[in-house]
Amino acid sequence: MFLINLFILLLFALISVAFVTLLERKILGYIQLRKGPNKVGYMGFMQPFSDGIKLFFKESSYLNKSNYLVYIMTPIFMLLLSFLLWVLFPFMMNVYTFNYGFLFFMCCSGLGVYGVMLCGWSSNSNYSLLGCIRAVAQTISYEVSINLIVICMILYIYSFNLSNFMKYQSSIWFMFYSLPLFYCWLSSCLAETNRAPFDFAEGESELVSGFNVEYGGGGFAYIFLAEYMNIIFMSLMTCIIFLGCDVYSIIFFLKWVFIIFWFIWVRGSLPRFRYDKLMYLTWKMFLPLSLNYLIFFIGLYYYMINFM
Repeated sequence: MFLINLFILLLFALISVAFVTLLERKILGYIQLRKGPNKVGYMGFMQPFSDGIKLFFKESSYLNKSNYLVYIMTPIFMLLLSFLLWVLFPFMMNVYTFNYGFLFFMCCSGLGVYGVMLCGWSSNSNYSLLGCIRAVAQTISYEVSINLIVICMILYIYSFNLSNFMKYQSSIWFMFYSLPLFYCWLSSCLAETNRAPFDFAEGESELVSGFNVEYGGGGFAYIFLAEYMNIIFMSLMTCIIFLGCDVYSIIFFLKWVFIIFWFIWVRGSLPRFRYDKLMYLTWKMFLPLSLNYLIFFIGLYYYMINFM
């Protein structure tokens, strides 16, 4: 039963990636006062499937000086990591309950750095190497803040199981307990998934397309799928941790869609940051704030255990 549920979940995750790309192109079109895709199918409904078929049937380029095996396998590795994260979806029955979900999330999100790094290094291109160095530095920096925020939230429920958030947020969302942490989490999610205004790995003006510049066809499609699946999953984590975790309510899924919409909205509204300001933001602002919150929560927990 677990395998059947997981297969259905991954299938719908892939379908959701297709329609999130369509949603993004539509929203960006209306932000820029133009129509998005509207020719293939009714109102462009079949456009994602057309793009997917086109990508997978494109001829892949073979680079003479690349590390060929790593170059071919790394996009598959990135997609598998994105698939692995979906094991954490907080089902309450009929499937396996993951008691160490947060630790698994930290491990898998940390491994995602290696996919970006190997993509850029194995292509043996100066542009892709520069792009992957910037992406790796950015991702590692924001990993620290994200993990500290996650540890603060673990102190609320005193468990690594994501499904416990449903029980502890039945009366009030955790967002209201820690609003600054919520804002830090949202900004860190943007940087972690290489989205605008933190998309330095894909700075077209100076790096052509970043770490994936040498990929085309199926390899690019795998990287693209992994990136958008990570966006959808980070939106899911935002809803679980901060916005109430009632997965049996339609409101939960509406909140999930709104957070995805927010990712797209930010891309259409804000210009790209300067790279040194990005690093300043995480090391001088997010890190001290999350550390102070962590110390405060530990002290509060100690006080409640011993004096109440």
